[in-house]
Amino acid sequence: MGAAAGKVKAAVKAAGKAAGKRARTSADGVPRPRADAVRNRERILTAARDVLVEFGPAAPLDEIARRAGVGNATLYRHFPDRPALIHHVVLFGLDRVTALAVDSLAQEPDAFAALRRFTHAAADERIGALCPVLSSEFDHDHPELLASRETLEESIEALLAAGRASGLLRTDVGVGDLMIALSQLSRPLPGTACFDADVFVHRHLQLFLDGLMAPARSHLPGSAITLADLRRKTM
Repeated sequence: MGAAAGKVKAAVKAAGKAAGKRARTSADGVPRPRADAVRNRERILTAARDVLVEFGPAAPLDEIARRAGVGNATLYRHFPDRPALIHHVVLFGLDRVTALAVDSLAQEPDAFAALRRFTHAAADERIGALCPVLSSEFDHDHPELLASRETLEESIEALLAAGRASGLLRTDVGVGDLMIALSQLSRPLPGTACFDADVFVHRHLQLFLDGLMAPARSHLPGSAITLADLRRKTM
């Protein structure tokens, strides 16, 4: 138990450092700009996530600027075109979800409570709902994206490892199982209003989480989905 807990803490610490480093620097290692520019950028990215989910890949950039409370010139100063904006929206979401995983495990004394807290908070970031806007032109293998995704996977694995070590999490599930379920359950059904469906998301996530608790009440077909499986099947 002690050794397992030590490994979990080390993994969480490493994940947090990696996420923090990306938050402080841009892709080329140049320090981030002044605080007001950072706030504008984060407002744009948050608004862009919501507008992209609501309207799809052709979401009007004017609407994104309006919801962010900035002018069009400010939006284009940060993101020169639509592909650049979508790329950074995805990175922004991945890093925010990573931070949620790290914080949940650090702040919750109960390992399964940490997993529950993370899962519900991550659903509110709407990462799964963004999937339909990622066209064939989106660069899934961009180095920034790969690094961000790897850190996210490590932070979620640390959550699951803590659950297993405590005996509260069934042992036949992997990080891929959680990530796929989170993506699918937080994505609105076709033909429904995106935000109208949010009321059901947390209800069904809780049903899913109940199924993860040990002792397991059934035998799962197949095997736990690993990080390698997830990358091979979904990317």
